[in-house]
Amino acid sequence: MSTALQPVHNLIPGANLEAYVQTVSSIPILSVEEERELADRLFYQQDLEAARQLVMSHLRFVVHIARSYSGYGLAQADLVQEGNVGLMKAVKRFNPEMGVRLVSFAVHWIRAEIHEFILRNWRIVKVATTKAQRKLFFNLRSAKKKLAWLSHDEVNAVAQDLGVAAREVREMESRLYGQDLGFDGAQDDDDDTAYAPVHYLEDKRYDPATQLESADWSDSSSHQLQEGLAQLDERSRDILFQRWLAEEKATLHELAAKYQVSAERIRQLEKNAMNKLKKHISVDGAA
Repeated sequence: MSTALQPVHNLIPGANLEAYVQTVSSIPILSVEEERELADRLFYQQDLEAARQLVMSHLRFVVHIARSYSGYGLAQADLVQEGNVGLMKAVKRFNPEMGVRLVSFAVHWIRAEIHEFILRNWRIVKVATTKAQRKLFFNLRSAKKKLAWLSHDEVNAVAQDLGVAAREVREMESRLYGQDLGFDGAQDDDDDTAYAPVHYLEDKRYDPATQLESADWSDSSSHQLQEGLAQLDERSRDILFQRWLAEEKATLHELAAKYQVSAERIRQLEKNAMNKLKKHISVDGAA
């Protein structure tokens, strides 16, 4: 069996999801014998065309799985694309001697990639970082059948079913239904009493200690820079000044013409001078 090549734009979920779904749905499903033949060619001969046909014939299953995650508010095309990555990983690792169909083997890899994508993008703050938290995240989403918060008995029931503490269920529930808050607040919000984290940051710009520290650091850095430049030869010092400190920066070719050397030689002199300057500043700063 040979899966005909499809138009490239129809095999990109993000371009036109509806056209993509129609395209992958039109690709014939492999029979047991066809799948085994292709899997053997890939596994024993590293036949890339066989891998392509295995992937193409299973794209419809990725769409079906991705649709079950539509409640997370993420673009369906992105979920499909991530699922396709999982499918390709599964095809690469599929051993025809296992005695199972590819779709049964690939489900784990497809779901794993979609799960990772959801956890990376569903909230600004990560809702689950450990394996146990990830399991609780997805199972709790499935367990909640209503918008209201879980009752005490429901929390205990979910905790018992998932083998976790009731405290962990409550904590994950709060993460699930907490809303991301803009740091600066709404741009069109005229209410001076509206909450935004930026309102509660301490403004240290006019703190005398901070101003003194900043001025001291600036003076110290300037002194170290002047001392470092003084230790360079006149040509190197001039090159650094013209390339970095002058109001109108000179090009390598302009300095090459001035000193009658190649532009590459000016670049080398600049690099060596910069390394000496950095070394002096780091040593002096450490002292």
